[in-house]
Amino acid sequence: MNENLELLGYIYKSSSMGVSSLTDILKEIDEKENKIKKDISDELSVYEKYNKKCKELLKKNKGKIEDNKIMTKIMSKQGIKMEVRKDNSDAAIAHMIIEGLTMGLVDIESNIKNMSDVVDNKILKFSKDYLKFHQDEIEKMKKYL
Repeated sequence: MNENLELLGYIYKSSSMGVSSLTDILKEIDEKENKIKKDISDELSVYEKYNKKCKELLKKNKGKIEDNKIMTKIMSKQGIKMEVRKDNSDAAIAHMIIEGLTMGLVDIESNIKNMSDVVDNKILKFSKDYLKFHQDEIEKMKKYL
């Protein structure tokens, strides 16, 4: 498989999961007084931009656009619902978001490391920017802990 498409495919799935997870969190806390809402909305809009750009790059390079499995989405949605019902404090929500960002960060870092010698420089830069976005968002969320 073409490593450029493989890396873009991973980022597409990861950013799609970020979009759906943050959308679900915002729905769950919609009528609550959480201070974290603005930061989640800002993070969501960046995920949407990465997702859109990744989709464009996949199409441009004739890559296959694969969405996350439906069971993965359902399990994530149910997990978010359960966690927010259990504790909807900003600290608990930030902790949940940090866990998701960290999983994404570890995976993208590993993919970049394994493919950095063979992928196109523009795609490598895009991937590293996506990695930096995860790192920055983790730091932003820490203020709520």
